[in-house]
Amino acid sequence: MGLLLPALLPLHFVWRIFTKHSPWPRIFLKSVSWFVGLKIEIRGSRVKRGAFLIANHVSWLDVPALGGITGSAFVGHDGLTSHPVMHWLCKLNDTVLIARHRRASVASQVEQVRQALRDTGALTVFAEGTTSDGTQIPPFKSSLLSALTPVPDGISVQPVWLDYGPRSKDVAWVGEEAGVANFLKLTARGDPIELVVHFLPVLSGDALSDRKTITAAARDGILAAKQH
Repeated sequence: MGLLLPALLPLHFVWRIFTKHSPWPRIFLKSVSWFVGLKIEIRGSRVKRGAFLIANHVSWLDVPALGGITGSAFVGHDGLTSHPVMHWLCKLNDTVLIARHRRASVASQVEQVRQALRDTGALTVFAEGTTSDGTQIPPFKSSLLSALTPVPDGISVQPVWLDYGPRSKDVAWVGEEAGVANFLKLTARGDPIELVVHFLPVLSGDALSDRKTITAAARDGILAAKQH
C-alpha cells in the first residue's frame, strides 16, 4: 500500500489537470480492499450515476469497499483536519468534511455536497455518525442529510447495508481501540474478510419529503434487509 500510493499520485494529479474526477483514488481503494483480504459480494442493483448512498458503518474497511465498487466520495467529520495525513488523503478522494455537532455548519456546506455529487457521480454518508459492531443499526443522524432537502434533480438516494456476517464484531472498529491497533489486527488476519454489500431499493415518494423522512426510510430499509 505504501508503494502503490506514491506510484498513483502523479497519475492522479496529471488526470486532474483535464477533469475534476480522477479514477485513481478508486483504483487505490480497490487495491486496499485486495491487500487486506476483503472478499466482497455485491447484491442488488446500484445507481451508476448521481447516487447519494446512505450506509451503516462498521469499520474503516467500509471506505475502500464502497469506494472501490462505486468510485464514491464520502462525507466525513471535520475532526479529520487534525490528522494532516488522513486529511490530505481524504481530500484526494473529494471527501466533504462537515462539523456534525453544528447544524448551521452542515447547512452552509450544502453546495459543497452537491458539487461533489456532480463531480464524482456518487457520494456516501455513514449516517450513524460513528461505527457500530454491525449487529445493531444505531439511529441515523438526519443533520447529515441537510444537502438533500430538497433532493437535487438527477440524484437518487439509495440505502446500502454493509454486512460482515457473524464475524462483524471481529472486524468492527468500536470503543477505545486505537486506529493503528485495529489496522494491524485486520491486516494480520490469515483468512479473508467476507463482506456482502447490499444495494437496496432507491427511496421514492413520501420517503424523500425531508431529511428526517429520508433518514428514517434509509434505516428502515437496512433493518428490513437484516431481518431477511
